[in-house]
Amino acid sequence: MVNIGEISKFIAFVFSGLTMFFVLAGLVRNDVRFIESGRRSIYGAALFITLSSYALFYLFLTNNYQVEYVASYSDRALPLFYKLTSFWAGQKGSLLFWSWMLSLFAAIVAFRTRKEVPNKNIPYVYLVLAGCIMFFNFLLLTISNPFDLLSFMPADGKGLNPMLQNPGMIWHPPTLFLGYIGFTIPFAYAVAAMTTGKLDATWVKQTRVWTVISWIFLTIGIILGGQWAYVELGWGGYWAWDPVENASFIPWLVATAYLHTAIIQEKRNIMKVWNMVLILLTFILCIFGTYLVRSGILESVHDFGPTGLGGYFLAFMIALFIGGVYLIVESYGEMKTDSTIESYLSRESTFLFNNVVLLALAFSTLFGTTFPIMSEIVTGKKITVGQPFFNQVNTPLFLFLFLLTGLCPLIGWRKASVDNLKKNFMIPAAVTIIGAVTLAAFGFTEVYPLISFSLSIFVIATIIGEFKRGTKARMKLTKETALTAFPRLIIKMRRRYGGYIVHLGMIIIVIGITGSSAYKIEEQATLDKGESMTIGEYELRYDSFKYFKKWNREIYAATLTVFKNGENLGTISPERRYYTNAKQPTTEVSIRSNLLEDLYIIMPGVTQKEQITLSVTVNPLLAWIWVGSILMVLGGILAIIPKRKKRLAE
Repeated sequence: MVNIGEISKFIAFVFSGLTMFFVLAGLVRNDVRFIESGRRSIYGAALFITLSSYALFYLFLTNNYQVEYVASYSDRALPLFYKLTSFWAGQKGSLLFWSWMLSLFAAIVAFRTRKEVPNKNIPYVYLVLAGCIMFFNFLLLTISNPFDLLSFMPADGKGLNPMLQNPGMIWHPPTLFLGYIGFTIPFAYAVAAMTTGKLDATWVKQTRVWTVISWIFLTIGIILGGQWAYVELGWGGYWAWDPVENASFIPWLVATAYLHTAIIQEKRNIMKVWNMVLILLTFILCIFGTYLVRSGILESVHDFGPTGLGGYFLAFMIALFIGGVYLIVESYGEMKTDSTIESYLSRESTFLFNNVVLLALAFSTLFGTTFPIMSEIVTGKKITVGQPFFNQVNTPLFLFLFLLTGLCPLIGWRKASVDNLKKNFMIPAAVTIIGAVTLAAFGFTEVYPLISFSLSIFVIATIIGEFKRGTKARMKLTKETALTAFPRLIIKMRRRYGGYIVHLGMIIIVIGITGSSAYKIEEQATLDKGESMTIGEYELRYDSFKYFKKWNREIYAATLTVFKNGENLGTISPERRYYTNAKQPTTEVSIRSNLLEDLYIIMPGVTQKEQITLSVTVNPLLAWIWVGSILMVLGGILAIIPKRKKRLAE
């Protein structure tokens, strides 16, 4: 299997090279047959990198510890579930996973465009995809070979990092990678459009589903990363503005900006240059995220440390940037249009302002993330900026973004009339004022939380208003009842209302973030059996202690009885775990969650006399972060479900 894995990835590299050769030959000779051969070569690359990936899976399942990568991330005691996901636990396997998924995506594009080979744009799409596959396969062949062998056969492997033995971490890396990889497709189409001069909205429409799917995967990856940090790292939070967290968040912001202006190009055929810049930045920032994880230039709990790949990714990013800027400059004259945004009081202008804020957020996050590198270059000392910097700079920008999110549905395309604005604003504004006064009366008087909650009310009111107006219009048109008209409206206009559901999910996340960050309570105590501690309305009584073994771990668990305002809510059991082949014990978080608050408990210390130290946090409204996340993903999925006629035609 080692030989099969090695040979297969080499053949995949050859096939990606053949794709480039045949396509270039076809373009030079104006011969469709060569381009068709290049298209079919993409299948060969996908087939053999799939075979190489299968070989690595097999080596993990059969405990072949002579393979250095398998020995580093698995052991005999590791449950089967985690053995399979050890595939992408390290940088070598994750790079193979990246190459594998990219080749499969390219094969899907090759299949879907099999009848479009004479199309002037398609050969250039194949060239870009094959070039990216070739780059990643080159790294697998030269610098980062997951099939490297040790000079001896160890009796057992080192095992998977205990922090990665968590269900959230199983799905977080692949979904994040799928988001990164997916943006290669719209990038390839954009490059093709600029190369051929076909600069209308066709490439935007052709890649809309790819763009939204990639955005959905990136969103899921970020959410799962936050959820993993919350339940596994034991610090009571879900986002720390860590460099690798930021590395995924920055392209998400730029991609979100692109999704909005892509709508304008489709509807009005303007902002062509803007969209080219945004999709170029999105793809480069996806590569930048991979560079940060693998270069070792910044310290993070998420990175792989120095891997020898940093220089290659840096060179790849520079080449992409120079090539992209060159194409944009060359095509600039053709992308300029006579049409412009007609009024500041228009939906187009709110989309543009929305983009400016999203890019400002991306820039500030990028600046704070890379500041240690810049400071080291200038002063020789690596100065790190932490959460206070990001919170202070980004919070006002986010609040302004939420305001725009609420304003956008109230303003029409091209130019909104003053009377129409008054009519649309009246109810949301009144609801917001009433909500803000009510919040202040109940003691929510801190500035940022009050503004955040009030803006959330405003946005929710505008979205509900949009659903109400749409339902009433359909009822008038079709004579349906409200119960019939409402779901049919959403299904019929799923792209539009899917977007509103995404916005609603985002605002619900904002409510969860505001409540959990502004009003959380933290306490710590050391207890003997029978003793209690109090935090907020909760009382925790230490009742018993037990030891047991499960799978590849030894577990020490305390049993606590939870009371709230004197009412017995049952028991909860924080743990200390000792994993096979792990040097340090880990804490296992126990969480009692409902829609109002999370009771979050870790046990950082245990003595031989079974005296325990507890660190307890009450996180108000935190569950709404996960509720809003689900809504965002569902809204994105709804927005790309094809219309029935289109499905039947296909």
